Amino acid sequence: MKLYRSVYYILLLSICCLTSCQMSEKPLDEKADTIHEKIFTIDTHCDTPMRLLRSDYNPGERNDPYQGGGRVDFIRMKDGGLDAIFFAVFVGQGERTPEGYERAKNLALSVFEEIEKTLEEHSGIAEIALDSDDGYEIEKKGKRAIYIGLENGYPVGKDLNMIEKYYDLGARYITLCHTRNNDICDSSNDRGGVEHNGLSDFGKEVVREMNRLGMIVDVSHISDESFYDVLEISAAPVIASHSCARAICDNPRNLDDEMLKKLAENGGVIQMCILSSYVKEPEPFPERDSARAALREKWGSFRDLGEEELQKAREEFYALDREFPPKLATVSDVVDHVDHIVEVAGIDHVGIGTDFDGGGGVKDCYDVSQMGNITRELVRRGYSAKEIEKIWGGNFMRVFRNVEEIAREGS
Repeated sequence: MKLYRSVYYILLLSICCLTSCQMSEKPLDEKADTIHEKIFTIDTHCDTPMRLLRSDYNPGERNDPYQGGGRVDFIRMKDGGLDAIFFAVFVGQGERTPEGYERAKNLALSVFEEIEKTLEEHSGIAEIALDSDDGYEIEKKGKRAIYIGLENGYPVGKDLNMIEKYYDLGARYITLCHTRNNDICDSSNDRGGVEHNGLSDFGKEVVREMNRLGMIVDVSHISDESFYDVLEISAAPVIASHSCARAICDNPRNLDDEMLKKLAENGGVIQMCILSSYVKEPEPFPERDSARAALREKWGSFRDLGEEELQKAREEFYALDREFPPKLATVSDVVDHVDHIVEVAGIDHVGIGTDFDGGGGVKDCYDVSQMGNITRELVRRGYSAKEIEKIWGGNFMRVFRNVEEIAREGS
């Protein structure tokens, strides 16, 4: 009888604890949802424009991310309470020849054109944003604000005039390089190693021209030496549009603590990337690794591909992800980075840049409809509404305004 009574009380206590936890979680989630709905939210990097070139992709419809539908569309942006996003015009690094530059320029121009066409077709729900005020004004209309960034300075070639051309087409930042060195600077991931030992002489001119135009310099993907050169040259604060903290995940794409401190001194901001392998050291997955290696070999590491070949390569890459689903990090892992960046650089120097459709997405923030889960985790960890507002957009928009002001003062 005593044993029965003991078991009964243990079960009762367990039920009471579970009920209590559920009750305490509910007000936290309600508070988070209220904050998320009220504040202005912006994601500073997604690669969705690559999908716009496909005839079967419609960002005005709800797409299924688990069936190859991508992580972003305008409907799910609304579901996830995301007011604004930067569409990246991405061009992979190719040959640094006149022919290579011409191909890169033409591809970039076709993506700009496709973004413009898409926004014309869906003008009732999304609108192009060009300055720091536009995002707020478009949000007031109940629409999604679409900014544009150029990922990889390769389409600039060696022609400084192309920077203003891309600015006039709507680009408001340039990620100086991608996974290989280019004529602007060294990459953090080039297997060939250092070429310029930072910014090239041309790269220094690029940074100054971007400052003149009021174009934000993006230091994601660039080498550590390039990063420090940019801070020395730039008259305006800079951003890392989609990077994480190296102290939490030791990846050369991430920023170490000294870089975080220098970025804060510059007045800039690091936009937290949620690409899982930048957030947390990946668990061993030999079958997936072998399949990815075979795919890279088949497509020559995805270098110098024409538009049709690149599309086929992407489709095979997405199919591989479905066959061997990656073991993803979580929102809690993401906010570990936020905590660290706040501790090292301060609350005024961190934001969100998911890299959706470029590999970004964690287990419980797999697509743009789940963005509120990040806010919920921030609330659970004790961040105030004001601090969350800074993280979700206030910090980045402050930098954006500062870049514009410095350009006006210099004109």
